[in-house]
Amino acid sequence: MVSSAAETVDAYLAELPDGRREAVTAIREVMRAELDGFEEVMAYGMPCYARDGETEVGFASQKRYISVYLLRPDLKDLFADRLAGHDMGKGCLRFSSPAKVDLDLVRDLARATADTRGSIC
Repeated sequence: MVSSAAETVDAYLAELPDGRREAVTAIREVMRAELDGFEEVMAYGMPCYARDGETEVGFASQKRYISVYLLRPDLKDLFADRLAGHDMGKGCLRFSSPAKVDLDLVRDLARATADTRGSIC
């Protein structure tokens, strides 16, 4: 699924195959726990979290991976050592399978997002 027409995150999750739904739901739970003060929205066809009207992080189930979108370049720099061994795009962290989702890393990225402010790419 590259982009979803779902209007809510619950509807987005309901569209996912069983094997991916559990991992993506776990990412959502981490985001909701750590991103206090952020609004959960559907944007760009995926679940996102916005603060003061600006989307700072999101996640999606793609065709070949599960992605966590880091829309702040400062976070990639801050976590460069931990992200070095992962498949990275310009603004996303990719997990090739549900079993490879690193929830500790996702949690730490979410905490850093909540604790700091930076420019959105």
